[in-house]
Amino acid sequence: MPRATVTSKGQITLPKDIRTHLGVGAGDRVEFRITPNGTVTVTPQEGSARRLFGFLCRSDLTGISVEAMDSAVADTLANDLERTRGEL
Repeated sequence: MPRATVTSKGQITLPKDIRTHLGVGAGDRVEFRITPNGTVTVTPQEGSARRLFGFLCRSDLTGISVEAMDSAVADTLANDLERTRGEL
């Protein structure tokens, strides 16, 4: 069972096994809760940038080139310009 020592400042270092299990690292925040029976739970605080890493990277998706992106933006702008000129 992982253990930690409380420093003179009241700080602890989460053991590596616990950090890995929680998916937290340097700069991440954790939340401590005291349950009615006196047990303390530790959970990662939502909103950690580390938890978003790779969120948009999926193996079933393929990327597109910068040129293709530029072309799509140019087409959209041209269509928007035509539409707004027609509304005047």
